[in-house]
Amino acid sequence: MSEEQEKVEETVENVAENQQVEETKVEAVSETKEEKVEAAFDWDSFGKKHEVYSKKDRERLENAYTETLKSVNEHEVIDGIVVGKNSREVIVNIGFKSDGVISLSELRYKTDLKVGDKIEVYVESQEDLSGQLILSHKKARTLRSWDRVNDAHDKDEIVTGFVKSRTKGGLIVDVFGIESFLPGSQIDVKPIRDYDIYVGKNMEFKVVKINHEFKNVVVSHKALIEDELEAQKTEIIAKLEKGQVLEGIVKNITSYGVFIDLGGVDGLIHITDLSWGRINHPEEVVQLDQKINVVILDFDENKKRIALGLKQLTAHPWDALNADLKVGDKVTGKVVVIADYGAFIEIQPGVEGLIHVSEMSWSQHLRTAHDFVKINDEVEAIIITLDREERKMSLGMKQLIPDPWNDIKGRYPVNSKHKATVRNFTNFGIFVELEEGVDGLIHISDLSWSKKIKHPAEFTKIGEELEVVVMDVDEENRRLSLGHKQLEENPWDVFETVFEINSTQKGTVISVNDKGVVVALPYGVEGFVPSRHMKKEDNSNVKVDDVLEFKVIEFSKENKKIILSHSSMWKDEKAEKTEGASKKAPKAKRASVKKVNENVENNTTLGDIAGELGALKTAMEKSEKKK
Repeated sequence: MSEEQEKVEETVENVAENQQVEETKVEAVSETKEEKVEAAFDWDSFGKKHEVYSKKDRERLENAYTETLKSVNEHEVIDGIVVGKNSREVIVNIGFKSDGVISLSELRYKTDLKVGDKIEVYVESQEDLSGQLILSHKKARTLRSWDRVNDAHDKDEIVTGFVKSRTKGGLIVDVFGIESFLPGSQIDVKPIRDYDIYVGKNMEFKVVKINHEFKNVVVSHKALIEDELEAQKTEIIAKLEKGQVLEGIVKNITSYGVFIDLGGVDGLIHITDLSWGRINHPEEVVQLDQKINVVILDFDENKKRIALGLKQLTAHPWDALNADLKVGDKVTGKVVVIADYGAFIEIQPGVEGLIHVSEMSWSQHLRTAHDFVKINDEVEAIIITLDREERKMSLGMKQLIPDPWNDIKGRYPVNSKHKATVRNFTNFGIFVELEEGVDGLIHISDLSWSKKIKHPAEFTKIGEELEVVVMDVDEENRRLSLGHKQLEENPWDVFETVFEINSTQKGTVISVNDKGVVVALPYGVEGFVPSRHMKKEDNSNVKVDDVLEFKVIEFSKENKKIILSHSSMWKDEKAEKTEGASKKAPKAKRASVKKVNENVENNTTLGDIAGELGALKTAMEKSEKKK
């Protein structure tokens, strides 16, 4: 490259550098001017009408604006004013920069809500994503409700609640946002049968009970009504007098009577004062809400219990009873009441007579009226007593049939035999019935000749048939003495000859006691061996089931008693051997006894050998006469 070219290029580079420096200077100056212009521009007044305020005026205006807005904190309960309302929402102004919206469902209990009403609200959020103020009335009520409820309870204030629904035994009421219980008995002073008519309504209540542990509240509407009626009640009670006739309304019906509302005061008509006739339930006479006239029968000193009557307003049926009716007349009536002791018969409404159970049958054994009549049976009876002043009448049914004790001696003569039914036991005998109304007694001693009976139940059973013999007839006292053993000959007349004293008898020991042993002898007879006569020859005592020979040492026909001895047998035998002599029974007697014993060994019954015993007795009597 030439020297000239290098100079030209150097010159061009210098010019470019100088130009670049100049441009830089121009840009710096330009930026400085722009900054000065921007700093001097009032952006707040851009696009606005320019007004000039003094500093004092500006502060005054700012303070006035600030006071129109409240300082609202989230999760705070404050009061607001309803400024708008539609079918779904309620617009509430709380003095904030924007209004809040609440769902109308939270305020459905306020059926009369209108614009301008004040309500309490809970600030959930000052601003949601769309810039809306979020409020809740339900949460606000819940937070303040317990304080309000407790305050109302302590001050006995009247509160307003919304009946939400029906529940078992009462209603659920919304009071200050708390679900409270209104018992059915506390709805009104009169019983309420249909709770559903109150659902969806606003009512006034008093808080009567609070359970802080379980957060339960009980309210009462009846308490408000009672306060209103108390003044009326005091006025009515002051004018009450016995015998006074008043108009009332049937308030409640129970099984024992009817409660009547006398205009703020309740009285009771007992079931017995509803009608002169017998009724099973008060509903047969009156109905709920029926208006009736009643008479005051009685009341206590404080006039809190008032006894009323309805039947007393009509004439007593006894006053209309036929004047010609007298004792001995036959009447017809219906069985209205049955007791064990008798039955009440209604001759006409309000007129009753008693048929005692003893007047229902001629029978003397114990029975109840239920065995003869039933409720609503139509029966005929004879008037036994009639007292018009005391209004009492006794009747009888058995008088309509012949008395079985008439001509009793002709139908049941002494020594006649009959069949009877066992009806009852006593310790001393058996009561039997020969026919309806004719009873007799068999004494325990007249049941058996030979068997010792401790109780009649050992001999027979209730309801069994038994053959009897008439022993005595007491027509005046209506008593028959009967016997059963007398149907057979008295075997003790024969036993007297068989079980002679010093005779030897073979028997079986059946029981042992402290005093001795009982021995079963022939013919079903029992003998007794005293303890001192129990020793055997080997010096041991007799025991149960031993079959031994015994000597008769005592015999009593009257007491039916045979005393035996075993020890005498071997003692006498030793004595005989020593003396070298023995006693022998007469040949004829030994033969007769031997024959009887053979019959016993052949299991012959007492009835089978009765003839032989009689023949034996006759033969012995002839032998004695010949001697």
